Amino acid sequence: MEIKGIGNGIGIGAAFPSAGAAKSIGSAEGAGKFFSELVSKVNNLQGESDKAIQGLATGENKNLHEVMISMEKASISFQFMSSVRNKALEAYQEVMRMQV
Repeated sequence: MEIKGIGNGIGIGAAFPSAGAAKSIGSAEGAGKFFSELVSKVNNLQGESDKAIQGLATGENKNLHEVMISMEKASISFQFMSSVRNKALEAYQEVMRMQV
C-alpha cells in the first residue's frame, strides 16, 4: 500500500530554492525568501479554508468532510510555520549568546 502526501507545494522541500540558486543568493536573502513563501502559502490555505466554511454555511458546499480537511490543512500549516519561526528565533538567540 502506497501512501501519498498532500501535494499542494507545502513543506520545506517546496519552499527552499534549488541547490544552484542557493549558491548565488546570500543566506539572509534565502531565509527571507523562504519565510515570505511560507507565510504566503499559509495565508492562501487559510483563505481557502475560510471560503470552504462560508460555502458550507451558505449551502453551496454540502461536503462537511472537505471543509474539515481544508481547515486541518490550514491549521497544520500554521503550526508548522510557527514551529519554524520559533526554531529560527532560538537559533538567532543562541548565536547572539555566543562569545566572540
